[in-house]
Amino acid sequence: MAEELNFELVSPERLLMSDAVEQVTVPGSDGDFTVFARHAPVISTIRPGVLTVRRPGSDEERIYLRGGFAEVNPKGLIVLAEEAIPLGELDSEALAQQVKNAEEDVADATDDEKRRRAQENLDHLKQLQAAL
Repeated sequence: MAEELNFELVSPERLLMSDAVEQVTVPGSDGDFTVFARHAPVISTIRPGVLTVRRPGSDEERIYLRGGFAEVNPKGLIVLAEEAIPLGELDSEALAQQVKNAEEDVADATDDEKRRRAQENLDHLKQLQAAL
């Protein structure tokens, strides 16, 4: 049996996960990296992407992260995410409608700042859609 890694995933809204796991694959800004127990200390920023968690004796759990930070230390791995959404909670039809609405918001923007914010929202939704 593989040694377990202490893992915590925290978003601004809540503690999403605090558990002993086999491994976690993190979408780091310099590329994906997988953390096991006894991993060397690392601090990394997180790019938008999918974090994959493998618990002992179970399937992988996939969680979309919008950004944040990851810290590996002797106690384990802590991920502080700007936004974290379990992929199992996403509805692809509702997400497609949100993308369509966001595209309309970009087209209807009346000034540069509104257009920038609408485009940022659209980009986020498309990243989420791609993660599905």
